[in-house]
Amino acid sequence: MINRIKTIIVVFTLLVLQLSAQSTDANKVLERVKKNFARVKDYSVHVKIKIDVDFLKVPETEAELLFLAPDKVKINSEGFAMLPKQGLNFSPMSLLKSEYAAFFERNETYENHECLVIKVVPMGNTADVLLSTLWIDKSSEIIRKVESTTRNSGTFTIMLSYADDMVKSYPLPSEMKFLFDINKTNIPKSFTGQQDDDRKPAKRNKLTKGSIQIQYSQYKINTGKIKID
Repeated sequence: MINRIKTIIVVFTLLVLQLSAQSTDANKVLERVKKNFARVKDYSVHVKIKIDVDFLKVPETEAELLFLAPDKVKINSEGFAMLPKQGLNFSPMSLLKSEYAAFFERNETYENHECLVIKVVPMGNTADVLLSTLWIDKSSEIIRKVESTTRNSGTFTIMLSYADDMVKSYPLPSEMKFLFDINKTNIPKSFTGQQDDDRKPAKRNKLTKGSIQIQYSQYKINTGKIKID
């Protein structure tokens, strides 16, 4: 009798999960995420950028980040060189601007937030990103985490944190951590402080891990004054 009850419970649970998956339309979820972010027409924000790559010594940098909808980004800072662009100019619009196929995978708790986990596959052969997995907050419809596999740059992960007051007004992060693969042979020599003749030879296509941590403060949103060429 007890075994029979357990079987019924398991079957019922599987049916509930299956119905839940069927009732979650990934495309509609992503459209709500884009609509939520589309309220941001432009912004400027002060950022602190900390770069951590094992063969680089890069001092912590402060800069001004400018954004202009739908996906234009500019960083104003003397001597700052741009590392992997997927992290620094991240927005739902840049990730979802081309045609894609989307699939709901599961519900998951991430950093104490109930999230929908959705797979996104860009259509066509021109996109560098081959597959992305998004953790989307159910209640606020913001992206809290992204894991992507690229055609030429390995994999990257973006983890986003939001201040409570910002979540209620605009879906802009207070902190972002960007984990990525990087090819040592593609790093500008100005990053390492070495000249061409004293750099150790590196194997082509050999990737190592790196991270960028960005803290955002002093947002100025929808001023109508941002100009990016």
